[in-house]
Amino acid sequence: MTASLDEAALAELLRRPALGRLLAVLDGAGEEARIVGGAVRNALFGRPVHEIDIATTATPDTTEARARAAGLKTAPTGIEHGTVTVIVDGAPFEVTTLREDVETDGRRAVVRFGRDFAADARRRDFTLNALSLGRDGRLHDPVGGLADLMARRVRFIGDPAARIREDFLRILRFFRFYAAYDEGDLDRDGFQAAIREREGLAILSPERIRAELLKLLAARRAVAAVAAMSEAGLLTRLIGGVGEIGRLARAAAHAGGGEPDEVRRLAALAVTTREDAERLRERLRLSNAERDRLSAYADLLARLKALADPLDAATMRRLVADHGVAALDDALAIMAGEPPPVVLPEAEAALRRYARGEDAVPAFPLRGADFLARGVPKGPRIGELLARARLLWLTDGCPTDRAARDRLLEQALAEEPA
Repeated sequence: MTASLDEAALAELLRRPALGRLLAVLDGAGEEARIVGGAVRNALFGRPVHEIDIATTATPDTTEARARAAGLKTAPTGIEHGTVTVIVDGAPFEVTTLREDVETDGRRAVVRFGRDFAADARRRDFTLNALSLGRDGRLHDPVGGLADLMARRVRFIGDPAARIREDFLRILRFFRFYAAYDEGDLDRDGFQAAIREREGLAILSPERIRAELLKLLAARRAVAAVAAMSEAGLLTRLIGGVGEIGRLARAAAHAGGGEPDEVRRLAALAVTTREDAERLRERLRLSNAERDRLSAYADLLARLKALADPLDAATMRRLVADHGVAALDDALAIMAGEPPPVVLPEAEAALRRYARGEDAVPAFPLRGADFLARGVPKGPRIGELLARARLLWLTDGCPTDRAARDRLLEQALAEEPA
């Protein structure tokens, strides 16, 4: 396909006061500075531009000297790679000296500084990331990125295998950019190169894989990209198991107009049991919070699968009280068409009422203070009593009136072992 590009957005970008001030400092007097990469790409796509990166012919010490002379703060955030962060009116800009690769091991590159924008562009990954915008408004396109942008096509610069061997994370970036920007089929040469070079994924750190995979899962065409990765045998290398593409598709469709939840999509794709959640935590170095979400999803999945009877309104009330509306709504959507559970219309209607706020989600009515007031000393017994009382409450249908609360308190205390 051929689509129009938002060239007016480039002019709007240059009119940003902080950016204009920075370019005035860096561009000129024997040096050139341009906006590069994602900012140019996203502006042409008509998408929001949040981070703006600058490439310059100046060395890092020259960049720092010019910025400080203009009263701007700097931070050597990536000085070993030629990057200096310059703060302008509270906004950070990464300014990187043009580079040329000397050698690479598939993870890290040894580079030298250069002054050739075209050479710097050729060392980037995809054509749509190699565009640059001068202070004068001129758009520079040394590798055909503009045509690929108009065609909504993600394509490696030059030889795909050579680009991948420079950094094997580019295999994942290929699928992620396809999911975010492409409108057609995967570029055949890039796809075949990704398959041929798949052994290189083994040398990547779990942290880098995690960051790229979660971005991919949040992208617009994540399902198509992940399905292609699965068919090519790449997905198993990342998650250590078989992906549930159908569940991922239902999770993506269920998001509606809201922001994509990449952790929920990861759960739909790769989690069936708690063991899956633990495996992913290790393979991807997930945070504790992310692992806990995957484990909670696995628990809810197991509970729903274990329902012998159709899910009615009363059971829905207990499930909502125990797991929350959003998690339950997501899980049921992800499992749609996979009986059990069989969800009765009355249960579906009840869930919709909870989601719209027409019915209040029942809240457990007891607190530790209630048992303290009855003479139970502080300590682990309080937690045990609360857990026992909560189980009784769920079994009883989650009543919330005062009489039920008092009855629940008495029952929990009465069932306590002597």
